[in-house]
Amino acid sequence: MSKFDQYEGFQVESPETWTQFHKNKFDTKPFGDYDVEVKIECCGVCASDIHTITGGWGEQHFPLTVGHEIVGKALRVGPKVTLIKPGQRVGVGAQSWSCLECRQCKNDNETYCTKQMDTYGAVWPDSGVVTQGGYSSHVRTHEHWVFPIPDAIPSHLAAPMLCAGITSYSPLVRNGAGPGKKVGVVGLGGLGHFAVLFAKALGAETWVISRSHSKEADAKEMGADGFLATKDKDWNKDHLMTFDLIISTANNFGEGFDLSGYLSLLDVHGKWISVGLPEDANLSIKPQDLLSSGCLIGASHLGSRREMLEMFQLAADKGIKSWVETVPISAENLSKTMQRLRNTDVRYRFTMTDYDKAFGT
Repeated sequence: MSKFDQYEGFQVESPETWTQFHKNKFDTKPFGDYDVEVKIECCGVCASDIHTITGGWGEQHFPLTVGHEIVGKALRVGPKVTLIKPGQRVGVGAQSWSCLECRQCKNDNETYCTKQMDTYGAVWPDSGVVTQGGYSSHVRTHEHWVFPIPDAIPSHLAAPMLCAGITSYSPLVRNGAGPGKKVGVVGLGGLGHFAVLFAKALGAETWVISRSHSKEADAKEMGADGFLATKDKDWNKDHLMTFDLIISTANNFGEGFDLSGYLSLLDVHGKWISVGLPEDANLSIKPQDLLSSGCLIGASHLGSRREMLEMFQLAADKGIKSWVETVPISAENLSKTMQRLRNTDVRYRFTMTDYDKAFGT
């Protein structure tokens, strides 16, 4: 018998068997003074899950339960918790801890803390317990990374915002997206669709940049003001040096990725911010492409607690709705859903639901 409390979840045993999920019991960290115990209601499916269980992002601690777009009810809170109350509907995203003492943490940059820990696949240094994700009955997390969810947002729509949503929202607000600004979104997938929804909600003129016109109708329905297809001849000619910000959600930097063409769209000191993380990819940059506008290239990682709360409030106030397909959680459905996501067979996020049926009440 384990000396630790245990939860139950669907785990993958190895990268070689990444499509096979097994319901197992696993250890969870000792309950701390600042911890919140959450009974999970649903969890969004993220491409990070696939990169992790296939080994695409390197070695992992198996067996592993992934899933880091978690929504549920706070069952109990530690004696020093002030941010969450028992009974609240809450969310947990991709990060579950940082030191809260370093320069980064004290400046709303806790996702850049050198000691930050992921919601799944990290190891608690005091106990050696491996963090496990949201395809499980419960999660136990420090209050700083547990977020109240406004009543106006249904759980299955809120879930994908906890990773994909905040990953798109943070670089928009940090780089000035708003009225009078022209924002481009490269790639209309799970991340890109949130970038479009939030850029429009923030008041920016919003354009989608994609390889073909196949998603143009969806982009317009999401509120995009314009659409550029890079397969078209002279696709960028009429928009040179007119964009203030481009958010790239691209998951492939290989053949056909026209970074020079994208950068030519940026106004003086315009910004290219990458939020996609392709496996084994290198971004090739020509210094000459930076000179014509003095454009800046950067990246963004998740977002702060303050930004997460602001994002949810914006979504509630503006009636923003994720494009989500719900799937009842089971070993078989997780396998099918992961394979569909890997084949980009989704518009534009999945949320696993019906947790009571899988794990009991």
